[in-house]
Amino acid sequence: MRGIVILQCRTTSRRLPAKVLLPIGGFPIAVLAAKRAANTGREVIVATSSEPEDDALVRQLESHDLRVIRGSLDDVLSRFATALGSIENERVVFRLTADNVFPDGALLDEIEKAFDEKKLQYMSCSGSESGLPYGLSAEVTTAGEIRESAARALSAYDREHVTPAIIRKYGAHQFTKYSHLACGSMRCTVDNLDDYLRVEKVFNGISEPVLEPWISLVEKLRCIEEDNCGNGNIASKIVLGTAQWGAPYGITNVTGIPNKRECRAILKTALENGITSIDTARAYGKSEQVFGEASMGMEGRFNIMTKLSPLQECPREADVPIVEAFVDASIMTSCRELGAKTIDVVMLHRAEHLHTWQSSAWLRLIKLKSRGIIGRLGVSVQTPDELETALEEEGVEHIQMPWNVLDWRWDDIIPKIRKTKASREITIHARSTLLQGLLANKEPDLWKKAHIPDAAPVINWLELIKSDTGHKDLSGFCIGAALEQDWIDGVVVGMETLAQLLQNLLNTKTPKIQEGLLQKIKETRPILPEKSLNPALWQS
Repeated sequence: MRGIVILQCRTTSRRLPAKVLLPIGGFPIAVLAAKRAANTGREVIVATSSEPEDDALVRQLESHDLRVIRGSLDDVLSRFATALGSIENERVVFRLTADNVFPDGALLDEIEKAFDEKKLQYMSCSGSESGLPYGLSAEVTTAGEIRESAARALSAYDREHVTPAIIRKYGAHQFTKYSHLACGSMRCTVDNLDDYLRVEKVFNGISEPVLEPWISLVEKLRCIEEDNCGNGNIASKIVLGTAQWGAPYGITNVTGIPNKRECRAILKTALENGITSIDTARAYGKSEQVFGEASMGMEGRFNIMTKLSPLQECPREADVPIVEAFVDASIMTSCRELGAKTIDVVMLHRAEHLHTWQSSAWLRLIKLKSRGIIGRLGVSVQTPDELETALEEEGVEHIQMPWNVLDWRWDDIIPKIRKTKASREITIHARSTLLQGLLANKEPDLWKKAHIPDAAPVINWLELIKSDTGHKDLSGFCIGAALEQDWIDGVVVGMETLAQLLQNLLNTKTPKIQEGLLQKIKETRPILPEKSLNPALWQS
């Protein structure tokens, strides 16, 4: 017997109140989401609250002959258990949310087939691993697992989000049939006004919105985003670095810490141009807090990557419970400052913490991931040796490393990076592509601080190779060279002004650097001493 759908729904959303009643394709959003989920004949039950605020929603749903159950506003898990009624424990159950109108019956049929073939108890279709836009999402489990969770779950988090206990029990298996589409940076959920206008535009002109295949909606969304973003695929590889938002950072920084208004303008413009990834860290002063405040109203639209505290206060001889307490405090503080219940990526700030304290810090992060608090785990590395250790750790899903056009230190390990990426899901982000801004600066005194007394040969080489590639400025060339590396998935670029962001966006529209020029860069670049490539070793 085919699985059923339970679609959770309410009108008391904070960021866009009553959004599920807004019209898309001639239907209220909640009605369209339910009808699309049912368009291959699957049974759909809409689970909303018993609060008076949802009375109008219920009237709309029932006027379209949709089945509705009502229950606790905050205890969504109990709503699901009520919706199940006497359905047998083995029955497959989908969890959908009414602010996602892209999923349709055909996609759910494919997910259920994969779920059955793999003999799983939990599977999700969400996030970058699925290859689908954020909002083309579904979770699938069984009626028995939901009932067991409803009987045993104690935390408010588990009861609000329905499936965390099931994920902890069985793991977060992903539906990855369409991972090759690589649309994870796109967005089709309705969380705020910008989202609504985008999704409404996708459905505009579609004669049968209930029956339109999900894949054609994705293609239309892709066209809309490319029209808005120009060369959106390249811009989406830019990761907005926020170290400068928490403290003056970089040898060439003269603007200081940007104010909240400037940060908000940067975030809004970044979103409009396809940049959705944010890099921050507990060690970056007030960076997390500034981002959390500046991004109010944009919640859920960024892929947030932060780093665990460097744990400097944690004694080297600390027992496991002490280390775990430090880790928990760092993650809880990050969540509070970022204004997020979960964090997409958490990295160890220091690669040595993979094995320090009998690996207890790393194991604690793995535990927090199993609870749904962290999406993916990673490591920030400084040296090739640290990178090699991180690549060999199966649990590492994300690595951030320094790389620039002059940095010869990584040449020998790049083949291993490619081999690892071919064997498992791992993301590589490059930082310090401008070497704290030094590579785009011609001031001799700054180069002397980096242990280069005569910088003229280096500066001349940078200028010549930049001209060969068609770039108009050095920063664009350095960032562009990183973007063209086939093993680099994202490039972290620090930005403290809107003007810098706009310039970087223009740089992404420069013609690609051809393979021959990439090889020429590697063969002709000046060889700098390691102390010049590591800012930690520069003169203060």
